[in-house]
Amino acid sequence: MAKKSRKQQAGGTPATVALTAAGTAFTVHSYDHDPSSPSYGEEAAEALGVSADRVFKTLVADVDGELVVAVVPVAGSLDLKALASAVGGKRAAMADPAAAERTTGYVRGGISPLGQRKRLRTVLDASAGSHATICVSAGRRGLEVELAPADLATLTDASLAPIGRT
Repeated sequence: MAKKSRKQQAGGTPATVALTAAGTAFTVHSYDHDPSSPSYGEEAAEALGVSADRVFKTLVADVDGELVVAVVPVAGSLDLKALASAVGGKRAAMADPAAAERTTGYVRGGISPLGQRKRLRTVLDASAGSHATICVSAGRRGLEVELAPADLATLTDASLAPIGRT
């Protein structure tokens, strides 16, 4: 088992540790997660009082046998064909939840595009660029991190593409 850094032991997550190590400006927002909530992302937007087009969910898809991260607004859904096209693939499907958790090191509903156990190819919905800041999971349910979309793209080496549907 990997040894946790002091920041992780003090309540940080791999995502916040990665942001801090990179010297990136960010704000952490926490809220009381309701396990009966039908949508983690919509719950976060409502709890934080942030527009659902500024809160982005992190989804893991299987594109032609490769796991790929898609970051899209919680106000919409992922266009799997657009994601496949964005990474030069033919077919995309949502990844098996257990494989997504095992590969990223996060639990469903708390998967962050940052600080993943295995760095996966990442695509950020192009709509992110229309906001000064966006919120993404900070690595656990009830914890979001707010940062500039350009910083998220840089830290995850993400490409920007129109992969979200409203």
